[in-house]
Amino acid sequence: MAEPKPGRVKRTVWYVILFVPFFTAIWVPLYNRVEPSLWGIPFFYWFQFVLIVIAAAVTGLAYKAKI
Repeated sequence: MAEPKPGRVKRTVWYVILFVPFFTAIWVPLYNRVEPSLWGIPFFYWFQFVLIVIAAAVTGLAYKAKI
């Protein structure tokens, strides 16, 4: 059996990492609640803002890795 190319494995790992924020965002029951609130902001809202930052960071890292 032929071994996979190192570049292909690297891309596959990055694709899986990029999928995590996407899957988290579309799985609404995960964050569909009010508590815990942060500075009076319900969890539903502040979790989405944190997820945006995480997704941007992961996308930036994947870009720097030149997948």
